[in-house]
Amino acid sequence: MLRRQFLGTSTAIAASTLAAPAVWAQPSTKLTPLKFTLDFRVTGQTAPFFLAQAQGYYRDEGLDVSIDVGAGSVTSITRVASGVYQLGLGDISSLTEFQAQNPGTPVVQAVYQYYNRAPFVIIGRKDRGITSDFQSLKGKRIAAAAVESTRRAWPMVANKLKLGADHFQWVTTDFSARDNVMVRGDVDGATYFHDSAVSLFARMKAEELSVLKYTEAGVNLYGNAVLASRKLITEQPALVAGFLRASNRALKETLANPTAAIAAIKQREPILDEQVELERWRLTAQYVAAPDVATHGLGDVRKALLEEQITQVAQVFGLQNRPNADNVFERSLLPTGAERAYKA
Repeated sequence: MLRRQFLGTSTAIAASTLAAPAVWAQPSTKLTPLKFTLDFRVTGQTAPFFLAQAQGYYRDEGLDVSIDVGAGSVTSITRVASGVYQLGLGDISSLTEFQAQNPGTPVVQAVYQYYNRAPFVIIGRKDRGITSDFQSLKGKRIAAAAVESTRRAWPMVANKLKLGADHFQWVTTDFSARDNVMVRGDVDGATYFHDSAVSLFARMKAEELSVLKYTEAGVNLYGNAVLASRKLITEQPALVAGFLRASNRALKETLANPTAAIAAIKQREPILDEQVELERWRLTAQYVAAPDVATHGLGDVRKALLEEQITQVAQVFGLQNRPNADNVFERSLLPTGAERAYKA
């Protein structure tokens, strides 16, 4: 039985890449429906998927892809595991815990690393004494949702910087209330995906806030990845490969010029402000196309870094079963290296 217990996260610097990907043939012209769940709402963070849909890139691969909003990067894993969705966008550290809690042949695997670095940050109010130094969080009140990747990842930072488990006080709040408690001053800081904080930046001046990036604490984590059910990977690998080709194509185009991708999400959610979403994507791009993408391309991982992350997750959260990196990340369906090559 699948157990719904998760977490997010871990660290390190890398080494060798995994073995070369297989090249899959184009599927037939008959469109095959696929259900893909986002990690959260429709925003600029996931604009490339909507560009692929709007431009017909999924259709070119023989796919009829529906994209639904999510309820968090952890929930995506259970959605795919249940069979309701074949594909999703979810946290790779949470996937590590899921596999540890459900040992054996993996039910869900990562197939494309979307966030090459997790965009985990704590944003603090300068008027409460919070600076760019994590030490400045001591004794503060930090808001976060109860089950949220950035919060779950905090022990990795605490371990890295040798901070105590009670370095600050958690204040549990809903995602939707985070900005409000920050603006009102009910808390001293809050956890965010960096790109999700655009809504806060619209309400508070940049000079009023300190952004403490987990990456700057030396915690180099892979973030949300495209997930697929093992059933789909095994029985219909060409469908997964086609989805990844189309998504990768749209991602490269969005990195080069995001205007069309932002217009695509505007079609889906007319209420969105295009300038706000362009700014959100500008932040997202820093984590999607992190510097080491230049060495191994978009969507891929370095096995040594992933293994380090799995080890840290297992140690910090006391997992009895340590998943194998090849079970967590299945890279045989990635687009070719030439298709994924990217230089900023």
